[in-house]
Amino acid sequence: MSDDKEKVLTVTGLTKIIGKKALVENVSFDVYRGEVFGFLGPNGAGKTTTIRMLVGLIKPTKGRIAIGSYDIKSQFCHAMRQVGSIVENPELYTYLTGWENLKQFARMLGNITDERIAEITRMVHLDKRIHDRVKTYSLGMKQRLGIAQALLGKPKLLILDEPTNGLDPAGIRELREFVHELVRKENMSVFISSHLLSEVQMLCDRVAIINHGKMITVSTIEELVTTATDRVEWKVSPLERAKAVLETSEAIKELHEQDGTLVCRMPLEQISIYTKALIEEGVQVHGVREVVVTLEDLFMELTRGEESA
Repeated sequence: MSDDKEKVLTVTGLTKIIGKKALVENVSFDVYRGEVFGFLGPNGAGKTTTIRMLVGLIKPTKGRIAIGSYDIKSQFCHAMRQVGSIVENPELYTYLTGWENLKQFARMLGNITDERIAEITRMVHLDKRIHDRVKTYSLGMKQRLGIAQALLGKPKLLILDEPTNGLDPAGIRELREFVHELVRKENMSVFISSHLLSEVQMLCDRVAIINHGKMITVSTIEELVTTATDRVEWKVSPLERAKAVLETSEAIKELHEQDGTLVCRMPLEQISIYTKALIEEGVQVHGVREVVVTLEDLFMELTRGEESA
């Protein structure tokens, strides 16, 4: 994405050290106007620490965060007015109605009219239940009410930390559709931390992957998946003879056995050449196919298979 597009969030050299341990180290990325940005990493990778620094809950040891054109260190109040967030679960008064919750939050922000509350209520599709007590809401409705709170101040950036936690498939799909609608209608930027990688692949324009507190990659979903279009699976016998044949070529990389097949990375246009070579060496080729790689596959590969968070 080109630098001439408006940057809503700029993170440069972000570092958080506690004691002698670097929880986050030299992390840099940008979030642009009107995009959905995914933030991924295994447990303990530094995602939550990074998010807490972005919303001012903890201070960085080093580095710079700018939200809009405001530096979070020197212009904290101005910067925070540009962002709405839900970190972990939305804080709601369940004994109050949805409307009363929004009114309470509006008082803290100041200058929020009833017209704005009504507008946000319609935007998150809660207008038919907004005067019911929150304790009667489903988890998905509570999530949408939390997002409504975050949107009251017309932020440029919405930060959602694990927004699909506890939602059923219908609730997850509803949230995905709502985020896309929000970006389309409001030209807002949405920053999402999530462990549901298949959902991130459908939801996000770009992703950043962090591991052991360090940035591994920042890329579009399309670029990530396109770089992995050279995986090939061979169903052959005997396996060892086939492996010996394929190992002689410098064009074939990362050759390994998986569930009784051979999997490697190689130029797809050379499949016929190596099929012929295998047959000539007495190897039976029962099948060969291109492996369709998902974001989850790439994530596991980039983080060396650590458990995702």
